[in-house]
Amino acid sequence: MEEKKMTAKEIIESYDGPKLRIMEVCGTHTHEIFRLGIRKILPKNIELISGPGCPVCVTPVSFIDEAVMLALEKQAVVCTFGDLIRVPGTKMSLAGARAEGGTVKIVYTPLDAVDYARNHPEEQVVFLAVGFETTTPAACLAVKKAKEEELANFSILTANKTMPNAYQALKGSADAFLYPGHVNAITGEEECRRLAEEDGISGVIAGFTAKEILTALAVIIEKSQTGKPFFVNCYPRVVRPEGSPAGRRIIEEVMEECDTEWRGLGVIPMSGQRLKEAYRDYDARIKFALPHIEGRPNPACRCGEVLQGKCLPPDCKVFGKGCTPQHPIGACMVSNEGTCSAYYQYGGI
Repeated sequence: MEEKKMTAKEIIESYDGPKLRIMEVCGTHTHEIFRLGIRKILPKNIELISGPGCPVCVTPVSFIDEAVMLALEKQAVVCTFGDLIRVPGTKMSLAGARAEGGTVKIVYTPLDAVDYARNHPEEQVVFLAVGFETTTPAACLAVKKAKEEELANFSILTANKTMPNAYQALKGSADAFLYPGHVNAITGEEECRRLAEEDGISGVIAGFTAKEILTALAVIIEKSQTGKPFFVNCYPRVVRPEGSPAGRRIIEEVMEECDTEWRGLGVIPMSGQRLKEAYRDYDARIKFALPHIEGRPNPACRCGEVLQGKCLPPDCKVFGKGCTPQHPIGACMVSNEGTCSAYYQYGGI
């Protein structure tokens, strides 16, 4: 008689091996795992920890300070996605800059900022480019379009980041990573496979439905028992081995790798993106001669430790008290993808 195969849920619930720490890198995974109640079925020897996969959360305080300077001192029109508005800087957020007379506009795509610049040639327009490989192509398209149209009043302030070197910086923080499917939809499988083969870093690419997340966790459990580094694409309906050649192509055309600062992780070599020489006229730091700024986060905030998986949001003394979604002290409470936001919304607070 053929033995009945276990479901992903059964594999997870029946696990009784050594303690297994799994880091869900993506903020969307963190929120979905809470929303779907997946944490409730995990045995005590499986620990889910949240990593630095929220682009707003890993953007350093100094970037907010630069944006505030552009709005208040350089009189630029700052265009941004809405979740950056309330992220605290050293002295104030962009919402604070707007209250003091700066012009800060919420846009839905980088091309919206290009359209505004075209229609307001008398104003200098700066788009705040944050995010990983998923959103970087759109910022590159905006810069290309501005150059094609010879818009001298458009530029971007870059905080674009790439994930592979961050995984290396986090090596040892978890036994395996739950890789963000939307990032790998652009980058493909190659980097994750290399991390397993060359660096001994294990992980699986996961989708965002209940079935896809449970399948990815079950695969991690089964593969971990071999004792060898592994990589599996558990999101093949979206992530192809080659990723998105068109997306990677425009990034390679417009941007180049550089060292960059991650909130909580410090400077990670060659994990950022900046405009190439041919597009430097659209680099806001160069155009406005911005000075180097050392941002100072609120010392009460433990966002940096949360992003490294060193502590949980409730371990922070201000979590749910001085720091709430209505009055955030740190970036992890602001963003819809932030770990603190997820714990606050779903963690019984």
